[in-house]
Amino acid sequence: MSVARRRFLQGTAVASGAALLPAIPAHAADPVTVTADGITLVGQSDGSVLISDGSAGSGTDRVLISHFMFKDSVLGQQRTYGGTPAPITLADGRPAVRITYTMGSAAGGVTVLGTFDVSAHKAHMSWEVSGSDTLTPTGFMVARTVQSPSAPESYEALTAWTKDPRGGIPYEVNAGCAYAETWADTKGFFCLAASNTAYTTATWLHTPGAATGTGAATTTMDLVFGDLRPRGAGVLAAGSPLGVEVWTDQPFNLYKSAGQTMTLKAQVANGGSAAKPVTLTWWARDFAGNQIAGGTDSRTLAAGAGWDASFPITAPGQGIVFTEVSVQSGSDTALARTNLSVLPDFAYQAGSESMFGLANYPWLLKPTEADVLGLLKLIGVRRIRIAYAGAPGIDIATLDANGIHHNVELSGIPTGGSADQIAAWADTNTATAIAAAAEYFEVSNEVNAPWMQGRGADAYVSDGLRQVTDRLTAAGSTMKVMNAGLGGMDYVWTANFQAAGGWDLIDAFAFHPGRGNFTADYAPTPDQWVLGDTGTYWNFLGALRKAKEVIAEYGTKELWMSEAYAPTKPNSWWNDTYRHAAENVLLSLALAKSEGVRGVNWYQLHDSTVHHPQEANPDDVEFHSGMMNRDTSAKPTLLAYATAARVLDQAAYVRPLVFSDPDVKGLLFTSPAGPISILWTRKDGYVLNADHGTDSWWASPEPWTDTWTTKTQVVAHSGTVAGTVRELNCIGQESTLTAAGGKVTLTLDGAPRVYYGLAADPDWK
Repeated sequence: MSVARRRFLQGTAVASGAALLPAIPAHAADPVTVTADGITLVGQSDGSVLISDGSAGSGTDRVLISHFMFKDSVLGQQRTYGGTPAPITLADGRPAVRITYTMGSAAGGVTVLGTFDVSAHKAHMSWEVSGSDTLTPTGFMVARTVQSPSAPESYEALTAWTKDPRGGIPYEVNAGCAYAETWADTKGFFCLAASNTAYTTATWLHTPGAATGTGAATTTMDLVFGDLRPRGAGVLAAGSPLGVEVWTDQPFNLYKSAGQTMTLKAQVANGGSAAKPVTLTWWARDFAGNQIAGGTDSRTLAAGAGWDASFPITAPGQGIVFTEVSVQSGSDTALARTNLSVLPDFAYQAGSESMFGLANYPWLLKPTEADVLGLLKLIGVRRIRIAYAGAPGIDIATLDANGIHHNVELSGIPTGGSADQIAAWADTNTATAIAAAAEYFEVSNEVNAPWMQGRGADAYVSDGLRQVTDRLTAAGSTMKVMNAGLGGMDYVWTANFQAAGGWDLIDAFAFHPGRGNFTADYAPTPDQWVLGDTGTYWNFLGALRKAKEVIAEYGTKELWMSEAYAPTKPNSWWNDTYRHAAENVLLSLALAKSEGVRGVNWYQLHDSTVHHPQEANPDDVEFHSGMMNRDTSAKPTLLAYATAARVLDQAAYVRPLVFSDPDVKGLLFTSPAGPISILWTRKDGYVLNADHGTDSWWASPEPWTDTWTTKTQVVAHSGTVAGTVRELNCIGQESTLTAAGGKVTLTLDGAPRVYYGLAADPDWK
């Protein structure tokens, strides 16, 4: 039975009494059909639209568009009750269907017109709403029914890779979104400029529009059929000349051992109206920039068609492979990138003593929750900063069962509010923390803005922190309490916090060492700090040492970095390059360990934001703070975090290493595997990306580019008279050096390296 005859009307978002329903016309209009390659659209006599995936009479009914609903700040939500189809001709001469919708009396005279046309494998749909000055286009909705899908509908963010004409690295930009439908024999994609999944239901698809004049607004949507990837569907929907998407079938594109075949897949899409010759070029590079695979291929690609290709790459040992697939047809080009990585299993031993955590919810549970959980365990995450019943991400019972501890951070203190408001906030949030069995309650977040002005510390203590500690005491809870993690090491605010009695109420002192274009070991003293968005206030080691001074002055507390960062916003001098980020992650964590930090929660797992999952945003620094790319492939920082977690798992700090050359820096740890030395130099200084101009843009080098120009030979004492010394770079790639006469020559630069096999006093003179 066809979709049309089944009469799908699954309910609406408005309540309508019989008196509001329009009269049923005595004579229904005839259906109107338009067709193109791989698609047929029928405007039916009742105003619904039936879309099939083949030629008229031979395709399979796939989707019914039954109603449109507009939103109005005065009239509320109002939906259509049928309509009348009619054939029309578009400006380009193609046939289309125009539906004049029937509205209920509560719609206040608002009219809705729908226009529907088709091209190869695509239906283009638009709705024009007019007649009210109080329309709310962001609330427009379309009722759709999908016939016999084989899988649930899924939301997909659409992106496109681009290059800045000034240079730098390519990056992704937002290209709308799609709701993907799956059948046993094909796929379909509702493609839109934007949509909020929180508003989309089983019946109604959120299709926000835009005002087109006084009292008028329009929304558009495309439905694309074919065995396509989301990017390919978006290319067809937009009518773009070319597009390409790359991926692997391996979760996170992450493999476990050397020698495996890593299969990079690509799909090229022709969104144009005619067939065209297409040349594909691909390459794969290792962390050193060596091209380890690549090639070219060509073919003619039909309009609206996709070209699937796959390329084998042999997995190295632990490391990362950068890949790109680019396509060209005449002057039309497109590209896409992703990373493939290798990280073997590791048996962590530190357990609850580990300092390694994650600052945000691991909320993007793709491809599955089990995969994300396995990844957290693989890279050494042993604590989640925010986990409680109802929070995004992995539930607390699953975290507990897998040995991942959890804290709670809850914000929104009604500072300066009424006693009832303050009590309600404290009652609710303290109960949430207790119910979560959190080990630590971090009471709010970055309440010290504006930085270094000391405002609001007393109100924070009286209206928030003390309210929580009083309730925890009354409940007999032994939960530990942290202050709201400070934005930067704001010692001015902290002094006011201590004067207001806050210091005695906390068990742990938390701060967020934001860092700009400085190495992690840059440690200006507070008298050298400059405020501002690009000021030296945002440094790592100097802030950490000031936090220790504050603790020494006010009284012993655990020291936590409840957020730490290495954002990789592309082509921005203030942020890390992909390579510097990996170096700074390893060094930041080693420095934190050496300075006695109890916990470091890295911000965050994925490039993305919880409210706009996987939508590209090249301008948002926070978006680019993940250890993984938007497509869930690993950045070098993910491997650097895992390297630090493995090297420092059972390590204990001994002392700084001091060589005769003052620019040679180092940290010495002990471990069950013997002494561990982490060494680097500062011959090239502490400021990164120093050749930038006066604006924020700066051409980022490719991630395989080593920007440290000065290489320094350093002689260190080895642990044996003769033998090998193991060297790990920032992402854990291992090489061996040969010791002779109890010494070994190391080549150092600004990137930290880890050494096993040196003496317990490698800097002995």
